[in-house]
Amino acid sequence: MKRTNFALLLLIALLMPIFAACGAPAEETTTESAEGADVSEPAEDATAEEAEPTEDATAEEAEPAEDATAEEAEPAEDATVEEAEPAEEGTTSDNLAVSNSGYEGLIQYWVLGYQPGGGNRTGELMDAAVAAFMEANPDIEVEITGYTGDQAGFTKLTQAVQGGQSVDVFRLPSDVLPLLVQDDLVAPIDDFLTEDDKADIFPNLIEAVQIEGQAYAWPLWVPPVGMYLNLDVFEERGVEPPSEDWTYDEFVEIAKELTFTRENGEEVFGYTALVDPGVVNSWPFILSDGALPLSPDNTEYTFNSPEGISGLTKLTDLALVHGVTPPDFGAQTGEDIQTGFKDRKVFAMYSEPSGASSGYAADGLNFDVVPMPIGDSGEPVTAGGIGFISVAATDDEAKLEASMDLARYLTSDQVAADVEGFYLAPGSRASVTTDDPINKFEPFVPYTYITPMIAEWPQIRTIIHPQIQNAIFGEITPEEAFNQPAEEINGILADE
Repeated sequence: MKRTNFALLLLIALLMPIFAACGAPAEETTTESAEGADVSEPAEDATAEEAEPTEDATAEEAEPAEDATAEEAEPAEDATVEEAEPAEEGTTSDNLAVSNSGYEGLIQYWVLGYQPGGGNRTGELMDAAVAAFMEANPDIEVEITGYTGDQAGFTKLTQAVQGGQSVDVFRLPSDVLPLLVQDDLVAPIDDFLTEDDKADIFPNLIEAVQIEGQAYAWPLWVPPVGMYLNLDVFEERGVEPPSEDWTYDEFVEIAKELTFTRENGEEVFGYTALVDPGVVNSWPFILSDGALPLSPDNTEYTFNSPEGISGLTKLTDLALVHGVTPPDFGAQTGEDIQTGFKDRKVFAMYSEPSGASSGYAADGLNFDVVPMPIGDSGEPVTAGGIGFISVAATDDEAKLEASMDLARYLTSDQVAADVEGFYLAPGSRASVTTDDPINKFEPFVPYTYITPMIAEWPQIRTIIHPQIQNAIFGEITPEEAFNQPAEEINGILADE
């Protein structure tokens, strides 16, 4: 694989509006030694695509998953998540929080969207999980540093990883992993994977974090995009919620019924979604006829196929033909969408990864989540990314092992047992189960398209995004939108 120097990494970081699903201004990055925290309710990650669960899904965890998500140098051909073999009996009976590394000292853990002292739900969860790890390992102190999902926060993380002194374990956007690996900044996890780990983690997720045959991250979760339904709006209009296998045409008809003007003059719209280069919240429509952005081996741009153009047409028609989206569809912020869905109830349906569902449940919102509508392919499909935890390369073998032990614990079923509501998206292991409402997304995981984990993807997605946006605005046709960037993207892939 072509080696990318760190200057290119930072350049791409500056170009990436990662995690735009947050909507709100960036939070201050803070550092605090984790102490035990009371976690009274499930957490909602405040960010999206690292495959972060809130959008991401993001990418990524989400968020999470997000996004979504979302989120491999040589990925599995179908880029979906397969079912793992059940873990061997006894896999989770041992205390995974205990490190046998013999390390005594400090581990520095960087977490996207973290606020210390339970300042947000991510902070509550991570404080509690890290406190459990430190309780099991009295000679190890874990210090958590939060970083924001904006350009400044991401640049700070990459510079810290490059410095090699202040980061040991970290969460990061999934498509940036290859760039860090190319600069020898990330330690492979292969020698630390036990047989139980290999049996428990979904096979395609291990493949997804492999670069030139080695795995460089512990998969945490996959935040798939689902369709959120505001059931109060459905009841207001006397519309029945859709079935699990609804089609695109059925979705359009329901969205039309849910687009109306209230007696007070307030307009309500049937559907919306965040359209941003850092998330894939609207992509299930584009994928629904069978298209993928790149060929299975990631060597050729393929969104300009007939299936890709018809899939994008399905998305643009919602605004330009069917009129079921708000006037600013394609330019909304994540905050605008969530406020309109939860508080103002002017959006009856919208698509997003799983993380937001926990917050809605905690607020008592009357909502449900169903699969994305089925397109011409006749098969269900959605999109997402992979949330994962990586370990910085180091010559200190004991510290490296302890850091790997922390990462294993934070991606296990045991942390879910120790910290209620820890998982903000369906887990990466067969042993992990989630509660309502996160479990609504678990059936989507096997057919989730995971965005390519290649070094060129951040650049490619920022090229694709304005094309999608301009097609939604009616400034270009779907065919023009996906044909125009073909030469440029294929040139990028050829230089890989």
